Amino acid sequence: MRHRKRGRRLGRSASHRKAMLKNLASSLLLTERDEDEYLDDNAPKVKGRVVTTLHKAKEVRPLIEKCVTIARKSLQFERDSEQYATSAQRATDEYRTWRKSEDWKKWAEARGPVVAARRRCVQLLGDKHAVTVLFDKVAPRFEDRPGGYTRILRLATPRLGDAGERAILEFVGISDRTSTKSVKPAFDMSDEDGATDKKIVDDASDSDASDSDADADAAAADDAGENAIDEPKKSE
Repeated sequence: MRHRKRGRRLGRSASHRKAMLKNLASSLLLTERDEDEYLDDNAPKVKGRVVTTLHKAKEVRPLIEKCVTIARKSLQFERDSEQYATSAQRATDEYRTWRKSEDWKKWAEARGPVVAARRRCVQLLGDKHAVTVLFDKVAPRFEDRPGGYTRILRLATPRLGDAGERAILEFVGISDRTSTKSVKPAFDMSDEDGATDKKIVDDASDSDASDSDADADAAAADDAGENAIDEPKKSE
């Protein structure tokens, strides 16, 4: 019985499983890199998306959500510390003067939670480059979103070799499917079109009137002919 044993083993030992989940989470974050950062032109087709098995995606999703939440909550502290920061380069006289001032102490105190958050994410992910991408690109995108940063989509085709059930793990907000309502057609006609249509209607009514007059004349002629034929018979 598996009482008080949460999570899936995935056919691996504890150390192997933790390392695999760290690498998978880092791989998802590293897909958000710029294209010029790839050394071998191995850029992903879609940023913020990885394809893995369904069970691995369900196991690594809480880890990614936790890291994004930690980075998201540290953004406000980072903005508060910018008012005490300096734009001087290191090893310059201006920078040395700033290090000895009270602004540096306030900056270090205000930036303490940011440093603690980055260290915690490095501990969870094990990749400093992935943590940099997390804090610089991913976290600002979800600053106003309280959770639910990723989604899992099952794929119809299984994995070749072992027929494992595959799934897509991706960040929300990039490939969202939006439904749009159809636009109601407008039947309002312009003045020119209305005038043209009115002229066509008038011509059609005139032609109908002329046709009706011609039919009346033809009927009258037929009646006259019948009367002319009947008169001699009456005289006899």
